Amino acid sequence: MIIDSHGHYTTAPEPHNQWREDQLAAFKAGEPTPAYPEISDDLIRETIEGNQLRLITERGSDLTIFSPRASAMGHHEGDQRISLEWTIACNNLIKRVVDLFPDTFVGVCQLPQSPGADLTESIKELERCVNELGFIGCNLNPDPSGGLWQTVPLTDKYWYPIYEKMVELDVPAMVHVSASCNPNFHATGAHYMNADTTAFMQLIQGDLFKDFPTLRLIIPHGGGAVPYHWGRYRGLADMLKKPNLSTHLMNNVFFDTCVYHQPGIDLLVDVIDNKNILFGSEMIGAVRGIDPTTGQYFDDTKRYIDAAKISEFEKTSIFAGNARKVFPRLDQKLVALGK
Repeated sequence: MIIDSHGHYTTAPEPHNQWREDQLAAFKAGEPTPAYPEISDDLIRETIEGNQLRLITERGSDLTIFSPRASAMGHHEGDQRISLEWTIACNNLIKRVVDLFPDTFVGVCQLPQSPGADLTESIKELERCVNELGFIGCNLNPDPSGGLWQTVPLTDKYWYPIYEKMVELDVPAMVHVSASCNPNFHATGAHYMNADTTAFMQLIQGDLFKDFPTLRLIIPHGGGAVPYHWGRYRGLADMLKKPNLSTHLMNNVFFDTCVYHQPGIDLLVDVIDNKNILFGSEMIGAVRGIDPTTGQYFDDTKRYIDAAKISEFEKTSIFAGNARKVFPRLDQKLVALGK
């Protein structure tokens, strides 16, 4: 089995996207939020079948862990009420996709974060999505200010209530920022990579996993710059009088394979213990074109793992086994299905 741990609904129906624009316009005008539109099952099928499902079939993966479009979470827009409305609409749409294609998708939720707000609504939405919608994890934005970094580090006790709920529900979070409103940081080319690297360094500086030894966090996009500078981070941990990274973080932190060339994947699997790597493609996501040097899609990351010089056991672990450990609710679903 091949489990893609990083998929977003980047092809959501246009009425859904238009409602978001109308919602924000109404907020700015001081008017009530308009009613959410009727979206047919046929329209949802159309957005999936010609896009994600087609590429999943062509590339040979089996199951995608699917969440709302990360760049559209837009936590920096509106206020807590607006974020909650939008989040519920997005998560409900993911649930409809999962119900229409139960053999191909399993849900992960976004959270209704908002700059300056506490995490009360995020905890409620996480509980709803896990307990009522059957989702298996969440996306946690370390910078809801959208590239301005006005939020405290991930190791601050501000975050502890959501961690406590994650541990209680036994679900992981992918640490994933949203759009950037800072013109210095291109969203997917800079802000995403910066956030991944920043999150890892924050975790080094703190002692989060002493307080939450079973908490699991996924840092996407191959861990940002971390694998490339692994020696730097091991050295910084030593300078900060922290334990070796293998015990300080790497029982709890995982990277995905959203790295879009063979040398990058080769470095990832050579530097990082393969038990900490989950297969992911981010398809259809940040990079959608064909690599002129290979003639293949940049984001067809399965090809890179297939070609990597690692054992078949390691490939099997990256493709499925590790995801089943990091997402125990997914493993339970698959076991119940005899998989």
